[in-house]
Amino acid sequence: MDVRKVAKLAHLEITDEEVQLYGPQMADIVAYVEQLNELETDDVEPATGGLTPEGEATAADRDDVVKQSLTQKSALDQAPSAVEGHFRVPKVL
Repeated sequence: MDVRKVAKLAHLEITDEEVQLYGPQMADIVAYVEQLNELETDDVEPATGGLTPEGEATAADRDDVVKQSLTQKSALDQAPSAVEGHFRVPKVL
């Protein structure tokens, strides 16, 4: 695992000492995750993410009620950088 590449992707500055420290740790993490690929999961039922059986109510159920939305001005009032009525965000390529 290339520690410097991961640090660059995360926009982190990393020292040579940190590369030496984190390299083996990342290798251990990757090795552990690779063990999961060896598990036999063909007969395992997919998890539903905590959903209840179809049709049953949960504590999170609520009525779908229309509420007043934020205005454009109120949404942009606290923006660190707004331009011509829009949020300014960094370019993502």
